[in-house]
Amino acid sequence: MHRAIDRQVAGGCITPRTFVAALAMTRPAPNRLLRGLQLGIGGLCLAPIAWLQSLIWGKALRELELPDDPVIVIGHWRSGTTYLHQLLAADPGAATARNALTVAPQAALLLKPLMVAVLNRLMTATRPIDAVPWSALDPQEDEIGLARLTLDSHMAGVAFPQDYLKHFHRCALSSTRRFKRQLLLFTRITWAHDGDGKRHLLIKNPAHTARVPLLLDLFPKARFVLLKREPADAVRSLTLVKQKLADLIGLQPAPDQQRQVEETAMAHRLLLDAFEAARPLIPVGQLVEVEYSQLVTSPFTAVERIYRELSIEGWDLAWKSIQARVNRAQTYDACPVLLEPQAESRLQELFAPASTPAADELY
Repeated sequence: MHRAIDRQVAGGCITPRTFVAALAMTRPAPNRLLRGLQLGIGGLCLAPIAWLQSLIWGKALRELELPDDPVIVIGHWRSGTTYLHQLLAADPGAATARNALTVAPQAALLLKPLMVAVLNRLMTATRPIDAVPWSALDPQEDEIGLARLTLDSHMAGVAFPQDYLKHFHRCALSSTRRFKRQLLLFTRITWAHDGDGKRHLLIKNPAHTARVPLLLDLFPKARFVLLKREPADAVRSLTLVKQKLADLIGLQPAPDQQRQVEETAMAHRLLLDAFEAARPLIPVGQLVEVEYSQLVTSPFTAVERIYRELSIEGWDLAWKSIQARVNRAQTYDACPVLLEPQAESRLQELFAPASTPAADELY
């Protein structure tokens, strides 16, 4: 039961329209058809509630004014974005997407108390992809919720791992007007779901690292926090996470680890290249860069610097809650991050010094 609930939290309750679009684009592997049914049935059951939410909340959401200066955590996956999100979301004045929202944003405004109660009772104590504790009200990246509303999400490459790079190019490096509308809708749902009495909007999404122009178009005063980690370490960790996600919600079997390393390394380069191309668009004072090592060794200091340099209000009201979250994290016992020998060897080749030919082979 717990794993079934974790599967729904990670990738279930997809709206019927999105589910049908996914099946039309890529056929699931025959041995994953039952899993596809598990991921889609929740959204079908919630369809009447989603219609009712649209009816009740539709006009209010369209007219809802969002803060034009959200704090947006970006950086490649496995670079500390989740940990930083947890710390920043501990601020009582921060509104952000949470598991009780992202599992089914199309119905979450009407079902919030029920979602919180059910998820807290049935979710496992830690995420199925690593040992990070989670609960119904723990923060979650908005791409997880967006995947319920649109196929134009990076999560399409997680659901169909054999086509990961195709979906990465389509959904992270490119965008559509439909995706922009869905992103705006999801952000308004987030503010309505968690924003009552809050001071600022907090968004975490590694895929947004390549979407800076889109985000500045929506939020001209957006404040960015870029997490940075040694590329080989980030790629190694994400390779293992992608394989676990393929086992949990994938509608295709995962590629072997060596291919995963190669594709993840290529995506890493493309993601950060896209950010660097857009860096000049970010106004002075709206970007802070944080090294992964600094976040891990001095998390409270790193967060205090973010508040100071981005002029985030409310530090005097936030610091005790953030310190408490730092203290909780001290009990975290990370899972080992070990690749198969052949995959690790390939990883080292790809991130060899620039003078080594293998370093540029994929790029």
